[in-house]
Amino acid sequence: MIDILIVEDDKELADLLTDFLRAEDYTVTVTESGERAVELYEKYGARLVVLDINLPDVSGFAVCSKLRENADTPILIVSARTDKEDKLSGLDLGADDYIEKPYDIDILIAKIKGIFKRRYSRETLSASGITLDLVNRTAEIDGKPAELPSKEFDLLALLIENQGKALKKEYLFNTVWGSDSDSELQTLHVHINRLRQKLGDDPKNAKRLLTVWGVGYKFV
Repeated sequence: MIDILIVEDDKELADLLTDFLRAEDYTVTVTESGERAVELYEKYGARLVVLDINLPDVSGFAVCSKLRENADTPILIVSARTDKEDKLSGLDLGADDYIEKPYDIDILIAKIKGIFKRRYSRETLSASGITLDLVNRTAEIDGKPAELPSKEFDLLALLIENQGKALKKEYLFNTVWGSDSDSELQTLHVHINRLRQKLGDDPKNAKRLLTVWGVGYKFV
């Protein structure tokens, strides 16, 4: 998974921000295309999106709306558009913050660090009777220790992080296995079935790990 996806058509600004972020050991991918941004996100995932509004193909507002359909990844809008209506539009579509250009790069990076600290420095994930220890990579299900191999652990953690949201099969597969994996999408189905067995979920009447037909899977 990418740490930060930058969607910015100002190459000089994008390169500068990328250099600063990589110096802080973040993995960064950059695109100037809104359509390409959605493709990259659906293929690789991202922990944070830094999104410009004025893009050469589609509006950043459209990109924000599309990303919000299936994920709650933090989105920072950065734009030279300073009208109140634009700010409200971005926030209404689900952006976590709206930052005006020109911005102080040190302040932007401080905001990004703050998001990562609040969002991703958790040591445990807990939901619906399941507790995942993210440091020691151990799991408890309904109060009992559970053996979860690496991919099952990563898959369940991703689903719990996005609790209540339907995640596409391709997104789950590419995020957990990586786009360069030699495995096939069917591998995801096998791991979902194994997780359901350990969760005590009947596939025909699942209570925690649901199939969303035509889309993928959802943890509730």
